[in-house]
Amino acid sequence: MTAAYDSPVVLDRRDGPYGEVVLRRHGALLQIIANGCFLMDTSDGRSERLLVDAARRALDGRPEPKVLIGGLGVGFSLAHAAADPGWGRITVVEREPAVIDWHRDGPLAQVSAGALGDPRTEIVRGDLVAFVNETSDTFDALCLDIDNGPGWTVTEDNDTLYSPAGLAACARVLNPGGVLAVWSAQPSPEFEGTLRNAGFQQVRTEEVPVARGVPDAVHLAVRPG
Repeated sequence: MTAAYDSPVVLDRRDGPYGEVVLRRHGALLQIIANGCFLMDTSDGRSERLLVDAARRALDGRPEPKVLIGGLGVGFSLAHAAADPGWGRITVVEREPAVIDWHRDGPLAQVSAGALGDPRTEIVRGDLVAFVNETSDTFDALCLDIDNGPGWTVTEDNDTLYSPAGLAACARVLNPGGVLAVWSAQPSPEFEGTLRNAGFQQVRTEEVPVARGVPDAVHLAVRPG
């Protein structure tokens, strides 16, 4: 447990393509900070695991489904996907070179080393918004964990991902019946409506209780087909 009086220790600080990113240690926890905004830490991971599991369940037993994970973060989503032998290819798109380095050669390897060594895993350095608009590949599941939610993005550019045009691009990379799963720091009924208006079906939200405040949420939606 991290004592309240402990001060965070900066392990690395870099200027990335979208501003400053920092990896710091706070007691036993590793934390990622982007432009002064707390993104995530290694304290729990339940909601990241739910993100992957909920998408898997929604695929109704599809054999060896391909999953695209938006955002490497602290590695919980990737590690959990790689721990499930039922997934096929696992592709992760991460735009911050520093985050990739922290997993490959740095402190976050403690979370993701096994997953990075899995032959199913591919790490793509790039912006997810550009990736879903430009790739010719398709996937059975798209798990997004690149922001604190549709209404609280890390950078303004990410707003477009949750717009009708952005969701259309997400649907484009999904196979028929594919699942879109979006992590959020709080439930968003407005985003559920946006998903329905974008043509997704079976829209629902699964919540993860937290110690204090509103629960984390995973928004789920299925591409028709």
